Amino acid sequence: MMLAKQFAGGRMRKVITVNQKGYAIGEDHRNAKLTNEQIDRIRDLREEHGMKYSQLAEMYQVSKSMIAGVCQYRRRAQTPFGWKTLEIDDGEV
Repeated sequence: MMLAKQFAGGRMRKVITVNQKGYAIGEDHRNAKLTNEQIDRIRDLREEHGMKYSQLAEMYQVSKSMIAGVCQYRRRAQTPFGWKTLEIDDGEV
């Protein structure tokens, strides 16, 4: 859930979701390859329609092990604790 707003001088503020330790989680994490919406859809497709890990991996262009981790709630399963505002340069968004 990234919200960004531009300020004078090309600076922007971005609001990110964080866990209890203050680390970015979900789609706001710097290594995230999928959005939170895509993660929810993957879980729905697996749980409600019984799609295979390999089908989902091909569909979303990620590894089968990543899909397995998402579907088994080992990955992307943290509950948001709060939000943090970051100031960034225009080119970093």
